[in-house]
Amino acid sequence: MNELDPDAVDDPHRWLEDVTGENALDWVRGHNAEAVRRYGEGEQFTALRDELRDVLDADTRIPYVRRRGEYLYNFWRDAAHPRGLWRRTTVDSYGTDAPEWDVLLDVDALAEHESENWVWQGATVLRPGFRRCLVELSRGGADATVVREYDLERREFVTDGFTLPEAKSSVCWIDEDRIFVGTDFGEGSLTSSGYPRLVKEWRRGTPLAEAALVFEGKPDDVAVQATHDPTSGFERDTVRRALDFYRSELHLRTESGFVRIEVPDDAVASLHREWLLVRTRSPWLVGGTRYPAGALLATTLSEFLDGERSMTVLFEPDAHTSLDYYAWTRHHLLVGTLADVSTTLRVLTPGADGWRCEPLPTTRAGAVDLVATDPHDSDEFFVEASGYTEPPALLRGEVGAGAPVPVKRTPAFFDASGLDVTQHFATSDDGTRIPYFVVGPRERTGPAPTLLTGYGGFEVSLTPSYSGVVGRGWLARGGTYVVANLRGGGEYGPEWHSQVVKTNRLKVYEDFAAVARDLVRRGVTTPEALGVQGGSNGGLLTGVMLTRYPELVGAVVSQVPLLDMRRYHNLLAGASWMAEYGDPDDPGEWEYLRRYSPYHNVRRDRAYPPTLFVTSTRDDRVHPAHARKMMALMHGDGHDVAYYENIEGGHGAAADNAQLAFKWALVFAFLWQRLDTGGANGVSGG
Repeated sequence: MNELDPDAVDDPHRWLEDVTGENALDWVRGHNAEAVRRYGEGEQFTALRDELRDVLDADTRIPYVRRRGEYLYNFWRDAAHPRGLWRRTTVDSYGTDAPEWDVLLDVDALAEHESENWVWQGATVLRPGFRRCLVELSRGGADATVVREYDLERREFVTDGFTLPEAKSSVCWIDEDRIFVGTDFGEGSLTSSGYPRLVKEWRRGTPLAEAALVFEGKPDDVAVQATHDPTSGFERDTVRRALDFYRSELHLRTESGFVRIEVPDDAVASLHREWLLVRTRSPWLVGGTRYPAGALLATTLSEFLDGERSMTVLFEPDAHTSLDYYAWTRHHLLVGTLADVSTTLRVLTPGADGWRCEPLPTTRAGAVDLVATDPHDSDEFFVEASGYTEPPALLRGEVGAGAPVPVKRTPAFFDASGLDVTQHFATSDDGTRIPYFVVGPRERTGPAPTLLTGYGGFEVSLTPSYSGVVGRGWLARGGTYVVANLRGGGEYGPEWHSQVVKTNRLKVYEDFAAVARDLVRRGVTTPEALGVQGGSNGGLLTGVMLTRYPELVGAVVSQVPLLDMRRYHNLLAGASWMAEYGDPDDPGEWEYLRRYSPYHNVRRDRAYPPTLFVTSTRDDRVHPAHARKMMALMHGDGHDVAYYENIEGGHGAAADNAQLAFKWALVFAFLWQRLDTGGANGVSGG
């Protein structure tokens, strides 16, 4: 395919952008059937799919919880409840081997009763009292949801309660009779990214059309969203206006109108009781002091509004250490940092003489992730400790009461006794050291089939984590698994990301290629035995690997990907990512985008490794046309490609565990068949 002129619209595969058009869906069904015939049939495939389903449905998985008042809430899917149960229990019961769960909403029963393909998307519970909530349900797993008010005492939807039709809405309780709502109010009410541009206050018993306008963003914003904080003594309303993916404004509602919290628009400001926290993305010179990018700063909101700009530095990065996450308990701030992608957790406590910083002891593991805190009433927190070969342990603690203690553990889903986890560094084309983790046999006898994954975008850090699906589908069958911590992520702070946005995007792909070469150089694998896999932005990553570095890999999996970088900003939520990739309508920015856009770099006369594209019809974030058009182009040119599109499933490409197990079994079956595995215990089709 020739590179398109930025003004041209002569794309022969544009008809595949009609998501639910009959012609397009007939095309999808035909390619789905062929992919299933090639990779998704036979006894070995069925056994693999069933093994993965057992992992996903296992009753022994940890039921992760979130505290709301006196109860711990959990959403749970298993074989008997594929759509899931929303339920709750007490702290004491949760600590037992068999908690007594009080089911609040059975999504399977609801879907059957209403003849809808409902997928749970969460609930916003009214504080205090916790008697009412706003439930969000999507059809087939899409981002767009239906919102319906639910009575937690009567276990039923509220007749004439707050209800919104399907849209990418945002809702927040103000009190029992009022909510903030952003939704599709009609023409002009959405941003170019498809999210709410207007926030309104909606009073119970009145039509949505009469809701009072509270705040109005610009059409080119990403979204606006309002929040009410009901904390006694600190009640307030705020609106966050997202200018693009990395720039936002926080506005505080006052009696005289909204007041902007005057921090840089690429910083993230947040409020807790009397405190204002600011996380910087770029250096900030204020009050005579220069604060570095990647810092976490604190001051009181009242002093800041009065003009005081003296900030307390709670965290400052260095060449190896970055801020990963932070969250409040009632009296303390928990801060997680990464040092060469290894987690440390600390607790910071404000006092009359300043902030005290102490380590928070946890079990040693590849990563420690903060699961939940109670910022309203207590200093309780839950953390998960896990690693590539270490099944997750959920620990519950209370700041000041000693080390957190395990309350739940996931059993091992695969035998890791013969596996090692090691960290290495590859050197990218510009000399930057790129860390990556290798999970594989302790006793190596030579190059092995290897699956390399990465992401490299949107400040997303890939930290060590346990996957029973990867364990059973790949590691237990003799494969080696590699995770690359590419630039574009957040592993080394905001500059690790910012140095590769827009014009420098090619560096991400150079990083990934450097890891691939290093694996071969070190004898871990060969190009013929190396597969790459990624989803969403990671699907773009593997798409570029396919078209730019085909000689480095033996097979490619591109899931829910971006691939047409000429039109991505016109497809669904794509406009919200222009701060990451650039604007294709700007000739200067299209000039660098076209250099790596996979859809515009396919050549009929070039050899490419076997490729599998996986996407979902119901993905209303990354348009399925990316994968559809790439498949049509490559298939038409005679390349070895396969395609599977789940007719439902949203951006995760699966609406339930059965679909998820099938999708991953198809991916692993493809990789085992198409890589030169040297006799490894792979999976063949029918």
